[in-house]
Amino acid sequence: MVRGRNRSLIAACICGVLCATCVALHTGSVQAEAKAAEAEMLSKYGGDQVQVCVARHDIAAGQTISESDVEERTWVASLLPDNAITTRQDAVGKQLGSTILAGEVISSSRFGFSSSGIDVPEGMYAVSLPAKEVQAVGGALEPGLKTDVFAIGSSGTVKLASSALVLATSASLDSGRTSSDAWVTLAVEPSRVQEMVQAADAQTLYFALPSDATSSDEDAEQAKGGAR
Repeated sequence: MVRGRNRSLIAACICGVLCATCVALHTGSVQAEAKAAEAEMLSKYGGDQVQVCVARHDIAAGQTISESDVEERTWVASLLPDNAITTRQDAVGKQLGSTILAGEVISSSRFGFSSSGIDVPEGMYAVSLPAKEVQAVGGALEPGLKTDVFAIGSSGTVKLASSALVLATSASLDSGRTSSDAWVTLAVEPSRVQEMVQAADAQTLYFALPSDATSSDEDAEQAKGGAR
């Protein structure tokens, strides 16, 4: 009987060793396949990987990028957009001309505003605010019009500006961006820029056209005095 037990024990040990060997071989095979797949992908998409700056969250048009808005990630070089930013210092402090979405690689092509079609009145700032068609009078806003701006949040609705001069819109410049990137650029007093940007980041903005929205030469001169 002792001899039978010994044989069973030996058989169990052999089975255990065989199982462990099979698992090790399988694990090695899986790892090898994973490395091969990774190598194939890198080879297919250019192979090189670089560190780039990516938006941690949505950053609204007109907002100045801060340290907390950016993180660095590894990206396949051949999949990067043109003029991708690779270091934080090249992104922080820059003002955006259009909205950047969370997880999007930050490109210098999104910085500032196109000079085409934008003439900023003396003493004013050009500030771009996110504005889908439904928020921007069905897309009817165009340069030269005057618009009222309302911010809607959990605490209610606040009027941010009256008769603010429209300098440009994503539609008027035919930028080819998607509806999620739509924006309206207004002439804003320097003292109101921060308030407008913060409202755009935390609340939903709506634009309203009064009946006398068309800007005359006299209106254009008054715009230099500030968006009320």
